[in-house]
Amino acid sequence: MTKTLHGLPEEVIFCKKCCISNQRPSTKREFSKKTSADTETVGFGEDGICDSCKWFEYKKTIDWVAREKQLEELCNRFRRNDGTYDVIIPSSGGKDSFYVAHILKHKYNMNPLTVTWAPHKYTQIGWENFQSMNDNGFDNILVTPNGKVHRKLTRLAFENLVNPFQPFIIGQKNVAPRAALQYGVQLIMYGENQAEAHNKFDENLSPLMDIKHFCKKEGEELYFGGVNIKDLGQYGIEDKDMYLYKPLDEKHIREAGIEVHFFSFYNNWSPQENYYYAMEHSGFKSNPDGRSEGTYTKFASLDDKIDGQHYYTMFIKFGQGRAMNDVNRDIRDGFITREEGVELINKYDGEFPKKYFKEVLEYLDITEEKYWEVINNARSPHLWEQKNGEWVLKHKVS
Repeated sequence: MTKTLHGLPEEVIFCKKCCISNQRPSTKREFSKKTSADTETVGFGEDGICDSCKWFEYKKTIDWVAREKQLEELCNRFRRNDGTYDVIIPSSGGKDSFYVAHILKHKYNMNPLTVTWAPHKYTQIGWENFQSMNDNGFDNILVTPNGKVHRKLTRLAFENLVNPFQPFIIGQKNVAPRAALQYGVQLIMYGENQAEAHNKFDENLSPLMDIKHFCKKEGEELYFGGVNIKDLGQYGIEDKDMYLYKPLDEKHIREAGIEVHFFSFYNNWSPQENYYYAMEHSGFKSNPDGRSEGTYTKFASLDDKIDGQHYYTMFIKFGQGRAMNDVNRDIRDGFITREEGVELINKYDGEFPKKYFKEVLEYLDITEEKYWEVINNARSPHLWEQKNGEWVLKHKVS
């Protein structure tokens, strides 16, 4: 038996329809992770086909006219005519959240408040797209966490979980419900249900996000960067510093009647179509470099200088990175064939994100030697081996 890390299955299987492998993790409550192994992997059937591909086949049978009618009824239930906000949209200014905000405002006559959890470090193009969203008719609240605390949490998440993106994910999940409580808004609308890409099939059947992702259970122990919140003091982080990161009280959310919906339940969601829509209506700009490092696409995850590290650490831990993520989506949407996807993965997946590397090291306050120590220790022996002094994957999609 070969040793595995991160709780991954020893046998590596690639989906017969797309290119995802059974090593890809599913979505889990971030503040409950003690180690990098505390996450289930994507659903796979005995027929060798992933749950996401099965879901996309099922989507072809959905009556989208009926789903649009459901969205109209939902908006009618929450719409206000007193000038106050009636829906909160978590938004970065990216193509997807702009699309949701613009449709709800102009097609369904809602009065949205967009809320943004700031990236670790804005890229220039990310900041310009964020400003463009506001300039095209949306109120926004930008929540920027304490920089000292955020850096420490990011370093802990990198060193303990090999996931420098975790503090951003936690803040992003909390910011909208917290704003809903503050402004007395009962409807929150996210864009795509992440379950479409890498969770179990059944998680797509409800329009609602499970509140477990931003609410705590009574008496539950909380972990951030793999450290119990009670122990963060030894890293110079006080309990009062953690207000924005702590999950909300489930009782308060239920009493306020807050519902968190996915727009993708009501709409035949297509990131490419959202991109074209955002370009037309907000002047959304794609990556000025032509494509993003690690992939062939140019219009997703452009806001944060740490974005590239998010995908690269995924590649190291699970053997699949940014290009494979994009390929799987494009195969399921019918834009490329599986054979074309395999070629793109072989060409781009695992490309090191060097553009902002020095700034990331400075942000984390670690040396390059420490960075590679963490990265190389995260390579699971069942996925990686050394040949001629270089790390290579044992299993590649074909």
